[in-house]
Amino acid sequence: MSPVITQHIEMMPSALHGEKAVIAGTRIRVMDVYTWHVEMGKSAQQIVEEFPHLKLADIYAAMTYYWDNEEYMKEQMNRENKAAEEATNQNPPKLPEAIKRRKTDGNSFSS
Repeated sequence: MSPVITQHIEMMPSALHGEKAVIAGTRIRVMDVYTWHVEMGKSAQQIVEEFPHLKLADIYAAMTYYWDNEEYMKEQMNRENKAAEEATNQNPPKLPEAIKRRKTDGNSFSS
């Protein structure tokens, strides 16, 4: 990492990835900033307004880190999505089944 980036980005241990890139001094991941900025269309200024402890330089450093390591970051995101999907499959939500069961039993939710 370049010296400027290391002022803003640090690596933290991650059970899923080994290491994850975060904004220095926070637990905000580079991939979170990417999601907010690119996938959700938030400007760097909007992100800073939502997280006032961050600086614009942090957001731009996170995006620079992401683009400099795009393949690695995409692999991390894919692993995380796969792990979340597996966890959901192993532990399906109980509310839809409870609603279905209640309807089948003839009970309604209204009084």
